[in-house]
Amino acid sequence: MSAPAYPGGYSGPPYPGGGFGDPAQAPPPGFNMEYHQGPPPVMYQPGPVGPGQGPEYGGQPMGISPAVPMVATGVPPGLEYLTQIDQILIHQKVELLEAFIGFETNNQYDIKNSLGQKIYKAKEKNDCCTRNCCGSLRSFDMKIKDNADREVIRLIRPFRCVSCWCPCCLQEMEVQAPPGTTVGFVKQDWHPFLPKFSIQGPNKETLMKLEGPCFACNCCGDVNFELKGKDGEQSIGRISKQWSGLLKEVFTDTDNFGIQFPMDLDVKMKAVLMGACFLIDFMFFEKVGEANQRSSVFS
Repeated sequence: MSAPAYPGGYSGPPYPGGGFGDPAQAPPPGFNMEYHQGPPPVMYQPGPVGPGQGPEYGGQPMGISPAVPMVATGVPPGLEYLTQIDQILIHQKVELLEAFIGFETNNQYDIKNSLGQKIYKAKEKNDCCTRNCCGSLRSFDMKIKDNADREVIRLIRPFRCVSCWCPCCLQEMEVQAPPGTTVGFVKQDWHPFLPKFSIQGPNKETLMKLEGPCFACNCCGDVNFELKGKDGEQSIGRISKQWSGLLKEVFTDTDNFGIQFPMDLDVKMKAVLMGACFLIDFMFFEKVGEANQRSSVFS
């Protein structure tokens, strides 16, 4: 199987490990999971500016945060910025109540660009009973909002099994952008020992494949899920669970992920890949109470 091509002729390891935002580590070219150092990007997303709060002539703009001002044709509202990037960083927030007493709360995430600037935020929505009784298999809706607090993506996960012993009821997630308009699905494919997923369009037609390792356990290292074309041969991207450090990995279930995809990929499929990342997080890296996180499709 041929290796994926990377910009700038990068010949080193294409997916470096390490933590997020370490300024002492020089970022390599190509796929970069670290934050870039330097000035902020020139792309902007309108922030929450109310009536009469705009800048005076010649003054500084107000309520502006990183993303794109121009509306692209055929792009769901609020996702214009995704047309400009080929990688995303997702950080799960630390919940103190969950960390200290083990009471499961709604997961919350910051979604950032490679410069470490927040471009979206995500929050799980369900009830207390579902979270603490159904554990990592729980159903939920997840709202993804932009910096103006507008919901731009909604993820819907029904209650499903995850084990290879139940092939008729495997994991699935619906992705809507904007909410109410389905743009794709993430569907777990049956396999006796590998976590495999189909990235599907709105009519459930398979467009890409996602394949993880036999044991999704990040013991002092990253866990990579390879994104491949429809034929499942050539790698075109990756979803990586980053090693967060010993203390965070042992005492919390907060996770860091990186997503890489082709720059020219349909923006709707980029949104579906974000959904795939959240589904992988819940399937393999979510710990609830005393229950250990799942590491394979056997359990």
